[in-house]
Amino acid sequence: MFSRLFRSAKRTLESLSEQEILALAISSEEDDGRIYLAYADALRESSPHTAGMFEEMAREENGHRRMLIDMHVRRFGDRIPLVRREFVRDFPERKPDWLIANMSAQAARAQAEAMEEAAHRFYLAAAARTTDASTRRLLGDLAIAEKSHEGKARRMGEGEENRAAIAEEDAAGRRQFILTYVQPGLAGLMDGSVSTLAPIFAAAFATQDTWQTFLVGLSASIGAGISMGFTEAAHDDGKISGRGSPVRRGLSSGIMTAIGGLGHALPYLIPNFVVATAIAVAVVFVELWAIAFIQNRFMETPFLRAAFQVVLGGGLVFACGVLIGNA
Repeated sequence: MFSRLFRSAKRTLESLSEQEILALAISSEEDDGRIYLAYADALRESSPHTAGMFEEMAREENGHRRMLIDMHVRRFGDRIPLVRREFVRDFPERKPDWLIANMSAQAARAQAEAMEEAAHRFYLAAAARTTDASTRRLLGDLAIAEKSHEGKARRMGEGEENRAAIAEEDAAGRRQFILTYVQPGLAGLMDGSVSTLAPIFAAAFATQDTWQTFLVGLSASIGAGISMGFTEAAHDDGKISGRGSPVRRGLSSGIMTAIGGLGHALPYLIPNFVVATAIAVAVVFVELWAIAFIQNRFMETPFLRAAFQVVLGGGLVFACGVLIGNA
């Protein structure tokens, strides 16, 4: 009874028969071929050079699959047992298509390199488990082929033409990342950090009640986040501007807006007014300089100019909140 409870549903590679090893290799080649085609489809528009490489690799995986099937038919007949990678312990898993769709060209190339390295190790281990000479030779040849794929994924940036194509794809990917995530997120962080300063600190100095101040900050931050998120998503569908999915931009803007406001609202959960206000002011200082750094890092705004704009604007809004709160 206890052996059934603790027995793993997955088998080890060493426990597989030669027929099952061939079946596992066939299903793995099928999966890898489909994954490479999914990479190609996802990257065709933004990274055509990398997409072409993945299509070529998918064709080669299909050729490997046919060779393995021919070997299985010769040795064991037409009925191939169902053995998949998820049935075997410690066998590397693959990402589903809905995660592949959001993968950058750089990440896809790195993932392909890791996949081919894992396939190379599998074929070496499988060949060592095989006694039939022709099967052992085939698995050894496939191990060499997978190693060459790994090298192809690693070396695809070599050569002046390839380097230029990869550099162009990477620049396009970075630009798309900035347009879809960084730009709306930065706008949201600026709005949330700066626009909520006045109501939060006005409430703080007017009431000197930390809980009431926290409620004001919470409502201002969440309200601003919802407003900014819907505004960003609704005003541009991204088809003409090329700024990407309106849902992703809206989420990026809305979440960062709420975070920007909550940063200096959360300290007012501390009951002591002086301590809470001191921490909130320190958080504001960090937020404003972080915004200046992001502008410089991603938007290529000169750091001193970004710092002057953000710190001056934030300081003016902060001063308004303090003055109104003490009126």
